Amino acid sequence: MDPVENLTVAAVARRLGVAPATLRTWDRRYGLGPSDHSTGEHRRYNSLDLARLTLMRKLVISGVSPAEAARRALDFDGVSSAQLISDTLNKEVTIREELVKAVMRAARAYDKSFVEEVLRSEMQMRGVANTWNEVIAPVLVLIGEEWADSGTGIETEHMVSEIIKRLMQEWNSNVVDPINSRPVLLACIGEEMHSLALYALSAALSERKIQTQFLGARTPVEAISAVVKRSAPPAVFLWAQLNKNGDLAVLDQLPNVRPAPRIVVGGPGWGDSIPKPAIHVEDLVEACEEILRAVGA
Repeated sequence: MDPVENLTVAAVARRLGVAPATLRTWDRRYGLGPSDHSTGEHRRYNSLDLARLTLMRKLVISGVSPAEAARRALDFDGVSSAQLISDTLNKEVTIREELVKAVMRAARAYDKSFVEEVLRSEMQMRGVANTWNEVIAPVLVLIGEEWADSGTGIETEHMVSEIIKRLMQEWNSNVVDPINSRPVLLACIGEEMHSLALYALSAALSERKIQTQFLGARTPVEAISAVVKRSAPPAVFLWAQLNKNGDLAVLDQLPNVRPAPRIVVGGPGWGDSIPKPAIHVEDLVEACEEILRAVGA
C-alpha cells in the first residue's frame, strides 16, 4: 500500500506544518477533508487529499486568500500528486504549537515588541528556515483564516508582515565574507507585489554566507535583464504569486550570458509546467539548495 494513504489528522498536520485545528477548519469551511472512512473508525486522508492540502498550504502561505486557495486546491485533479506527496514526505515539519498560539495572542493584542522579540529569538536559535516553517508560516496561515472567517484583522496581518520583513532585512545585512563573488539576484516578476517570500529567502541565504541583490516587488523583465548583463549572477530567483505574473514568456526574454545563471522560479503563479533549464522550487529550503548548487557550495 502507498505509504501516504490512510493518514490521520495528526500525521497530515505534521507533514504540512499546520495545526490539526487548521485542517479541521479547512474541512468544515471548504470541504478539504479526508475522503476515506471505515465504519467505527476515524476518517483518513488519502493521496489525493494530501496533494490538495499541500497545494492549499502553499497558496495560503504565499498570500492567496484561503477561499481562493481552497477553490484551486479542490480543482486539482491529482495528476502531479505523486511528486507533491514525495516532496511533502521528505519535509515533515514539527509545528511549535504553543509558540504559535503565543505569537497569535500577541499579534491580536498588537503587541509588536513581543512578536518581534519571539521571532528574533527563534531565528537566532533555530535559523531562518526552521523559524519560517515551524512558527512564521503557521502564524500566517492562522491570520489568513481569521480574515476569511470574520473579515477583520487586516491590521494584524500588516503588523506581522512588517515585523517579518524588518527581521529578514536585519539578517540579510549580516553577511560577512560571502562565498559568492557575484550576488544572487532575487526579484518579484511583472506586477507582483507580494515579496515576503523573497525577504525570507534572502535572509536564509545570508545565513549560508550567500550574498544577494534584492530587486523586490514589481520588477520588470527589462530591469532584471539589465542586472543580469551587468553582474552575471550565478543564480536568478523569480517569484510569482499570481498567475498573471508567472508568465513563462518572461524566461525566454532573459539575456544569454556566460557563465549562464541558474534560473530558479518559485510561487504558485508559475504553475507546474516550467520549461528547462529553469527550475521550479516548492519551498524555502528547496530554493536555498538550488542556489547553493549554483554558487558551487
